Amino acid sequence: MRKTILLTLALLSSSVANSFAANPNVMNLKNSITDDAVVFPETFEQDTQKLLEGWFLRNYTATDDSYSSKKDVNTSDEVIIQRLASMPTVIEMPFNSIVRQYIDRYTKNGRAQVAAILGLGLYYNPIFEQSLEERGLPQELKYLPVIESALDPNAVSKHGATGLWQLMLATGKGLGLECNSLVDERRDPYASSKAAADLLKQLYDTYGDWSLAIAAYNCGPSTVNKAIRRAGGDPSKADFWKVYPYLPEETRGYVPMFIAANYVMTYYPKHNISPVLPTKPIITDTVGVSERIHFDQIEAVLAIPKDELRILNPQYREDIIPGSPDHTYMLVLPSKQIHAYLMSHDQIVAYQADKYRRRTTVQPGKATEEQPLLASEEASQDEIDQLPTAPANATTVSHKVVSGETLTSIAAKYGVQPADIRSANNLRRNAVRVGQVLTINNVAPEKAAVAREEATANMLAAANAKEQKEMGGIEAQDNSTPQRQTQTQKKKETATAAANTSKSTKKKETAKTTAKNTAKRSKTTTHTIKSGENLGRIAKRYGVTVDDIKKANGMKSDAIRAGAELKIPAKK
Repeated sequence: MRKTILLTLALLSSSVANSFAANPNVMNLKNSITDDAVVFPETFEQDTQKLLEGWFLRNYTATDDSYSSKKDVNTSDEVIIQRLASMPTVIEMPFNSIVRQYIDRYTKNGRAQVAAILGLGLYYNPIFEQSLEERGLPQELKYLPVIESALDPNAVSKHGATGLWQLMLATGKGLGLECNSLVDERRDPYASSKAAADLLKQLYDTYGDWSLAIAAYNCGPSTVNKAIRRAGGDPSKADFWKVYPYLPEETRGYVPMFIAANYVMTYYPKHNISPVLPTKPIITDTVGVSERIHFDQIEAVLAIPKDELRILNPQYREDIIPGSPDHTYMLVLPSKQIHAYLMSHDQIVAYQADKYRRRTTVQPGKATEEQPLLASEEASQDEIDQLPTAPANATTVSHKVVSGETLTSIAAKYGVQPADIRSANNLRRNAVRVGQVLTINNVAPEKAAVAREEATANMLAAANAKEQKEMGGIEAQDNSTPQRQTQTQKKKETATAAANTSKSTKKKETAKTTAKNTAKRSKTTTHTIKSGENLGRIAKRYGVTVDDIKKANGMKSDAIRAGAELKIPAKK
C-alpha cells in the first residue's frame, strides 16, 4: 500500500513539474488537487477528554454535550464552497478534496475536540487578536494555534516545538523569548502571541503570499524555497498549490488544515456541534513580581487554586516566579485578586519563607554519632495536611526519639506538621535517629501534658527494667538472703505502683482533654490571625468550612490580615 502511495505521489510530482515548467500561468490545482496520503497532525491526537476536564472549562464554561448524541449534518461540497467564499477573510480560502478531508475530520470524529477548543477560545482568542491587530495582520491567523496545539499552552511536539504557537527553542530565543529551566515564554499566551505575530509578518514580507508564509511557518523558509526551486517556477510568482507536491507531507496538509479550522470555528453550529457558553467572565490583570515566589505561597495566602495560577501563567514551568531586584516578572491574576495580592504581598513573601528560600551558601554537616538512620516514613501531602494544627496558646517541648518512631508519627503525636519539626531542627529530610532530641514548637498544652506523662511512664518502666536486671544478678549470687529478697520485692512493688499511677493520670488527662475539646466545639471561639495564615488553613484547623467562617464574620471575600480576630463557629 505504501509503495502504491509513493508511486502515485511520484507520478503526480512529475506531472505537476512538467506542467509548471511548460506553462506556469495556466496551472491551477487549488480546486482539483487530490492526495490520498494526507497526514493528520499531532493536534488531532490530543487527549480530548483531558481538555474537556481541564480547570478552565470546568470553572468558566458550560458545554452542552448534545454534540455527542447528534450526528454531523451531511453537507455538499457546493455548500462548503459557498460558505468559505462568504467568510470575511483577507487570506484566500479555496476548496478541494484535501480541505474536505480535514473539515470532515473535525466535524465527524473530532466533535468533542471542537467543543473544547471553542471553550478555550473564549479566553485565548482575544489575546491572539490583540497581537495580530497590533501588527496589522489578518485576524483569521488566530486559528493557527488551533491546528498547532489545540489551544494547549503546555503542548510539546515530538520535535520539541512548544506552546500555543508551537515555536522551536532556537526560534523562540531568536524572537527574544526567555527559555530556561524555570521560565519558558513559548508557553506564555501573551509573549508567544507577540513573537508569533512578528514571525508571521516577516514571512509574509518575504513571500508576499499568505499560503506560502503559513507553510514556511510550519516547515521553515529554507524548505519552502527548496520546493519553489524544484517546481522550477519564479519565486516572485510562487503559489502554495503549485509547489504542493514538493513540500514535506506534514506541510502539504498545513494550509488545507488552516482553511478547515477557519471553516469549522465559524460554521460549527451548522454541523450540530454544541456552542460553549461562558458561565462567568474571566477578567485578568497583571502585577510585577521582583521576589522569588512559589505558587504555593500565593495559593495559601490568597486562596487562589494552584490550577488557576497555572492556566493563567503557564510560562512558569516549576510553579516558581524567579523575580529579583534586577528582573521583574509579570504575574497574571483574576483582576479582583490584584488588590488582595498587593495588600497581602508581605504575607505571601513571608509564608514558609525558609521552605521556599533559595540557599546562596551552605556548610557541609559533620557526623556526631554512629546510630543508624531509621527508615523515614515519607508522608504524602494529603496525609500531612490532615495532621492537626496546634492552638494559639501552644508551648515548646523536647522529644527524645525512641526506636520505632518516625518524623510523621512524632508530628501526629504532638499535633504539628512534619515540616515544622524539620524547620525547627534544621532537618533536610524526614529521617530521625534513635536518641536524637527534637525541639517541637506550637504543641497544644493538653498534648504536651500527655507526652510528659508518657515520658515519665517510659522512664519508670526503663528504671524498673534496669532494677530488675540488677536485682536478678544479685539474687543469682545470693538467693538465700531474705533481706535482699525483701528489698527487691519492695522495689518491684514501688515501680509497679508508679507505672499504674502514671497510667491512671494519663487516662484522667485524656478524659479532661476530650471533655475540653467537646466544650470548645459546642460554642463559638475567637481566633487571632497570624502572619501567613489563610481562611482555608484556619477552617481546616477548627474542622469547619471557609463559608462557615465567612458567614460568621459577615465577610464577602477571602482576604484577611494578620492581627485581626475571626469568630469561629461551632463544628457541625
